[in-house]
Amino acid sequence: MTIFDGGSEPTTARVSEPADTEVLLRRALDQVNAAPKMPLSSTVRLEKDEMVGLLEEAVNRLPDELRQARWLLKERDEHLAKVQREADDILSAARERAERIVQRTELVREAQRLSRRILDDANTEARRMRHEAEDYCDQKLARFEIELSKVMKTVQGGREKLKVAPLSTPAPAAAGIVDADLDSGEVFFDQDDG
Repeated sequence: MTIFDGGSEPTTARVSEPADTEVLLRRALDQVNAAPKMPLSSTVRLEKDEMVGLLEEAVNRLPDELRQARWLLKERDEHLAKVQREADDILSAARERAERIVQRTELVREAQRLSRRILDDANTEARRMRHEAEDYCDQKLARFEIELSKVMKTVQGGREKLKVAPLSTPAPAAAGIVDADLDSGEVFFDQDDG
């Protein structure tokens, strides 16, 4: 194969050199750019066989490179899909954890609200029961006071009667006999008398 390097003499290169498609296409482009112009014309003169050889070699190598590129793209897509699945799993786990935390927080708040309500109800019930007990005791003490008042009046009335009516002493009383029940035969002696 003959390659024009910009001078008037072509150089020979071997097509069998291991080169990728891009290198071959660049060689073909260099040949087109370096091709000498025809005298009195703007048309360039190219070696048809050399150009066709370079382009055929590039075309023959395209399928291998395309397969490699497709394989790389497929591998990249699989990797991206795997990374996306892992990211989705991480996000899902984070959402579930956040929901559990929120649920726990809500459960704690609900438990606190319930405990406050129960305490308030218990305090209200305790106040009500204390007031009822105080009222009950007050009523019982008032009744007891009334009964005591009645007893006091009865005692005072009895004492008043005792003060008004003097005790009669029996005329023939023996010395030292204070009280005697004549019907029963019992006699009481005052030991303080002489």
